[in-house]
This record gives sequence, C-alpha cells and structure tokens, in this order.
Amino acid sequence: MKTSDTDILIVPGWSGSGSDHWQSRWEAKLPTARRVEQEDWYKPTRDGWANRIVAAVRAATRPVVIVAHSAGCSAVAHAAEHLKPREVAGAFLVAPASERAKRAIPGMADDFTAIPRKPLPFRSVLIASATDPYCTPDEARALAEAWGSEFVDAGDSGHINTESGHGPWPDGLLRFAGFMKGLTAV
Repeated sequence: MKTSDTDILIVPGWSGSGSDHWQSRWEAKLPTARRVEQEDWYKPTRDGWANRIVAAVRAATRPVVIVAHSAGCSAVAHAAEHLKPREVAGAFLVAPASERAKRAIPGMADDFTAIPRKPLPFRSVLIASATDPYCTPDEARALAEAWGSEFVDAGDSGHINTESGHGPWPDGLLRFAGFMKGLTAV
C-alpha cells in the first residue's frame, strides 16, 4: 500500500509531540498525514482520546493507517474497542507508555492507564526501546503479544523522541515504508 493511497493519522502522546519530534516531521512530509488533535494534550482520558481517534478514522476517505507514539499507543488500544472490523488497515505503534507511566507523567487519568489487553482488529507493529523510561522491554513485549502486534526491538533508543535524539528518525521512516508495503486495502 502506498502512503498516497491512505489517510495517515498521527496520534501523539502526552504533550502532543513538538515541532522537532519525528511525528511532526512525518506529518509535514507525508501529504496524506494529519494529526488527531486532542482536547487536552496534558490530561489524557480514555474516552476523550479514544473518541477523537474513532471520529478521525470515520472521517477518513481512504484506508486508514495510524502512527502512534507513547500514550498515543494506549489511546489507539482504547479506540480499537470501538472500531468496526476493517476500519483501519494498520497501526505503527512506537514507544508505548505502560501503566507505570502514570507515576512519571502528570495528568493521566486512571482509566487511561488501564491499557486494554485485547488483540487489535488490524495489523500492527510495535517498536520499543530497551531503555525507555516509560515502558520496560518486558512490558512492551507483553503489550505486543496481547495486541497481536509484530514486536521490533529498537535497542538503546530511549523513548524514541526528540530528547533521545530521534528528531527526523530516518530509520523509523524506512521501517514505516516497509510496514506500508505489507498492508493491503481494507
């Protein structure tokens, strides 16, 4: 599947991914990409964030591919419970935030950090770092297994964000291109 044939939904995590973050750069570079805006980037709630994703999916005019980071991965898992089969072609999930992120990230509602452990109704890949402060490798593997996601170990990459040196993240863009090639239209 080509990016030009899809609606790419960018789903940032807590704070919304700043202008130097790889998600913001990809959004600017990929013509069919758009950000799923949240009402409050600093106070994630399960229903609030999930409903915004579901609405963005349903507003799409082409097959949907989701690109989520950090708490955005949790939001996608919450939204998946409300999506119909075949509404999403695939999800590229990067550096998920586990339940332990509640202790490190202020403002997260308890219902948001109770992450669903059901298979996602679409193809997905989960990329995680061995040195992510918000999710241990074991937690990331457990999420990938529960969601039915392909697991990719990104090695010593921190939270795969601007602070860990992943501004443009060209390796991620190459991996995303490979993921896209493996998707079929829904």
